[in-house]
Amino acid sequence: MKLAIHHRPNSFSDRWIAYCEENNISYKLVNCYKNDIIQQVNECNALLWHHHHGDFKDVITAKKILFSLEHAGIKVFPDFKTSWHFDDKVAQKYLLEAIAAPLVPSFVFYDKQEALDWAEKTCYPKVFKLKGGAGSANVKLIRSRSQCFKLIHKAFGKGFRQFDSWEHLKEVYSKYKSKKASFKNVLGGIYRIVVSKEFAHQMPREKGYVYFQEFIPNNDSDIRIIVIGNKAFALKRMVRKDDFRASGSGRIIYEKNQIDERCVQIAFETNNKINAQSIAYDFVFDEKKQPLIVEISYGFSVAAYDQCEGYWDNELNWFEGKFNPQEWMIEEVLR
Repeated sequence: MKLAIHHRPNSFSDRWIAYCEENNISYKLVNCYKNDIIQQVNECNALLWHHHHGDFKDVITAKKILFSLEHAGIKVFPDFKTSWHFDDKVAQKYLLEAIAAPLVPSFVFYDKQEALDWAEKTCYPKVFKLKGGAGSANVKLIRSRSQCFKLIHKAFGKGFRQFDSWEHLKEVYSKYKSKKASFKNVLGGIYRIVVSKEFAHQMPREKGYVYFQEFIPNNDSDIRIIVIGNKAFALKRMVRKDDFRASGSGRIIYEKNQIDERCVQIAFETNNKINAQSIAYDFVFDEKKQPLIVEISYGFSVAAYDQCEGYWDNELNWFEGKFNPQEWMIEEVLR
């Protein structure tokens, strides 16, 4: 078998290439942005592409190319079941509800008046989210009816930019205060106030819908379980200081005894229904201490999981020691 790999530095592809070279697996580097990408892949049996939600070219091309090749019988990573819902929290709501997964109660509206009627009657706080964004971007805690009304009017008016430069600066400054970012990062955040990211100009505003989730209180962290094939690994992410968001906080705990294995079990059970090659499941706990899924994603930071102490198999047997999850992805494609 010969693999085609679209290479992006500091992505899964670094380790894919290294694994192929170490194990004498035939591979070819391809450029998925070229007009002849289908011809480039013709001599290969599979295409691997770690496409990114923050790269405009990836956003407008990746799924179209991958799913077209999949239709033609070529194996791809990520495949349709793994990634059609990537970076789309509303799509994830429908998927998880359809398979009866334990999702945090979620609400989406496509009609302004219907959203306002709901906002008038619901209790607060609620969590507002745009469809896209990672690391807690585009996520806000809504504490009052008036605040909710304001967001609904904006959602059905001018809409929201997908990159909020002020929120980005606040995030960077918060990390700087906790010594998880440098002063140079802060200067970069200030620069983004004046000069927006190209991505922010290219992507259309989010509008015409509004999405909320129930706020699940008394969680000082979340649990992330990543399932690849019949293996799973995990970490705990602590929330930011004076905040409710854990994703992107940089405050990570790796010890196995900090992971509730019910989350591991639910992740395996859910993934058996989704039949995905690789999915990260984010969990919080309700007032009865039952695990609930917040959202899912096929992609994750490469280096952040290198400190995990080991992994589970799908029978919850524990295997101590270092591992390389990107190698498992290739093994899934080669299977």
